[in-house]
Amino acid sequence: MKDRPVAGTSAGKAAPGAVPWLWDRPRKASTPRRPGRSGGLPEAVLFDRDGTLVADVPYNGDPARVAPMPTAPAAVAALRRLGVPVGVVSNQSGVARGLLTLEQVAAVRRRVDELFGPFDVWAVCPHGPEDGCGCRKPAPGLVLAACERLGAAPERTVVVGDIGSDVRAASAAGARGVLVPTPVTRPEEVAAARETAGDLLAAVRLVCPTGSEAGRGTYPGPAPAPARQRPRATGGAR
Repeated sequence: MKDRPVAGTSAGKAAPGAVPWLWDRPRKASTPRRPGRSGGLPEAVLFDRDGTLVADVPYNGDPARVAPMPTAPAAVAALRRLGVPVGVVSNQSGVARGLLTLEQVAAVRRRVDELFGPFDVWAVCPHGPEDGCGCRKPAPGLVLAACERLGAAPERTVVVGDIGSDVRAASAAGARGVLVPTPVTRPEEVAAARETAGDLLAAVRLVCPTGSEAGRGTYPGPAPAPARQRPRATGGAR
């Protein structure tokens, strides 16, 4: 059976038909929200894909090239133990550029779900920078669409990413953004971020209450800052 996204919803000013691709996790298999969950736990945590959850391979359409980033599987597992729904929000401009197809994007999505367990929602922007959509980060559309699918309030949602457009999309949607820098993160993006973390486990610890079960013996502490910064590759995979 074809792996087709469900119909997207337009958010913000967009060209006709310029809506995100959305995939829902089967409802019976979705992350169960724990009764009485309250306090400082977010209602959802949304991760950028390339450079955050998995290694950034420009315009990747090959599932065999998908490799988790350090601590990423453990961070996602920690959130699931707390009953926090998890999703993915990803720019994939390679589609608009003619370098990727829907089938390739779906194949990579399936591989990520195999490695991490199925995410509760995927929101993907297939448009290019000039398409005038409202979903391409740093616009808020992907975050708002994912929140709508999850029934999560944007102001109670966290977005975790590795570049400035990820945290700016969070801010535009009214969500909380956490930057996890990598060697390709620009110094000015780090300086502009309200919150940063050394790795994904540290990001989860930052957004979850102190003393929660996610932190029991799980966190090795933030990773050291990158030893050097290098320019992001030209061409813009995202």
